[in-house]
Amino acid sequence: MEGQDIEAQRRRLVVIGGGVAGSLLAKSLQFHADVTLIDPKEYFEIPWASLRAMVEPSFAERSVINHRDYFTNGRIVTSTAIDITETQVLTAQGRLIPYDFLVVATGHANYVPKSRTERLDQYKAEYQKINSARSILIVGGGPTGVELAGEIAVDFPDKAVTLVHNGSRLLEFIGPKASEKSLHWLKSKKVEVKLEQRVDSNSLSDESKTYQTSAGEIFRADCHFLCTGTPPGSAWLKETVLKNNLDKYGRLMVDENLRVKGRKNIFAIGDITDIREIKQGHLAQKHALVAAKNLKLLMTGGKESKMAIYEPRSVKAIVSLGRQDAVAQFPLTTIIGIVPGMIKSRDLFVGKTRKQMGLDPHVVHN
Repeated sequence: MEGQDIEAQRRRLVVIGGGVAGSLLAKSLQFHADVTLIDPKEYFEIPWASLRAMVEPSFAERSVINHRDYFTNGRIVTSTAIDITETQVLTAQGRLIPYDFLVVATGHANYVPKSRTERLDQYKAEYQKINSARSILIVGGGPTGVELAGEIAVDFPDKAVTLVHNGSRLLEFIGPKASEKSLHWLKSKKVEVKLEQRVDSNSLSDESKTYQTSAGEIFRADCHFLCTGTPPGSAWLKETVLKNNLDKYGRLMVDENLRVKGRKNIFAIGDITDIREIKQGHLAQKHALVAAKNLKLLMTGGKESKMAIYEPRSVKAIVSLGRQDAVAQFPLTTIIGIVPGMIKSRDLFVGKTRKQMGLDPHVVHN
């Protein structure tokens, strides 16, 4: 067995993307392979904590974590991957990084600063923006828009918040009951919700402070936040050896073991996969753990037939509504209020995630 471990040490594993999935996978395998993590930023961020950080910037001290804090035994390349061949990855800086096994975990295309300090400063600036505004426009009624509206409504009850959503109901990714309960909750917090309307993108500027919707309605707001979906971070893959492995939505097609279909040594995890389930951070973490198990098996010469299978989860979702409440949809019931709030809203699973990454759940050392 020892010989196998030494053999595994020589296996070169490259992980592209240091989001919630890629970071957990790199951490899990750092002592089982020669791991290189390629990410354009120097940190990993707990995604479901970002909206709380906008109304309480100090919250980000625990939810924005330098890669080096949890990934102590591997190489970090702070760059973007721009090409993949059968044997190596090319970065934007022109570095060629050879691999025996590859994991693509580039999630959604989000543009955030390179360093943790800059990201924390960004949260402070967003807090100032909210704090100094009397009226705020939120564009988009998915989980991000609804959670942000909830955070602002609870922490700043004197602000006039308007949420504009082009769908016929909020949170279209889950059931109508959860949508209805969330709408009722937001209205009870004096959030004005406009459904089936778009905001004219030409009018999206904090300078003019005047916005027009597709229904011709004109209203004022001191600032706005765009909370609409972002595309998968896969456009660059169209020129690589994986170009034929993308579906029509730009997602990588994977098999039940989370390998890219038709590939023996390339895995994909997180939001970039075509798995039929809601794209949520806690599911991306589950992908990471299944892929890590399978990589460990393959690296030590285990049988492919013994590989773990990832089973997509039934729709279960918890959307935070401020600090106390949440709406939760489970397979058989939908509930709103303080009970689901106790599951998620207090700490937003930040302590739990830090612990999983081998870090102190509470204390921050700067």
